[in-house]
Amino acid sequence: MHFHSINWLSIVVAALAGFVVGGLWYGPLFRKPWMAASGMTFEKGAQANRALTFGGAYVLNLIGAIGLAVLIGDHQGIASGAHVGAFAAFFFLATGLGVIYLFEQRPFKLWLINAGYQVVNFAAMGAIIGVWPR
Repeated sequence: MHFHSINWLSIVVAALAGFVVGGLWYGPLFRKPWMAASGMTFEKGAQANRALTFGGAYVLNLIGAIGLAVLIGDHQGIASGAHVGAFAAFFFLATGLGVIYLFEQRPFKLWLINAGYQVVNFAAMGAIIGVWPR
């Protein structure tokens, strides 16, 4: 797979999926346990530079989506894309986060929440990229 054969519109849309997944994940699904385990508060969140936080998150999701498109390559289809995304997130992102969390002595529950988000987010991005025609 080469960069010239990537469907760039699928990358833009896939990167936006992170906000949908994240809004649900860190909202109604896991807000309370995530806030408790991370020490995040509504006040702390209100003080954040929203443009930097959301803009940076989008750029990082774009980079991740480009990497997924390269990994997905010719294996088109929603199931194949979701599989590649979940596989990459679990075996690379979640384990990498796990090593950091061990040394920082962060709560296991926080790792489950954050690594779980990455697996679901990358599966969603992979599904979008996989189903989109090249």
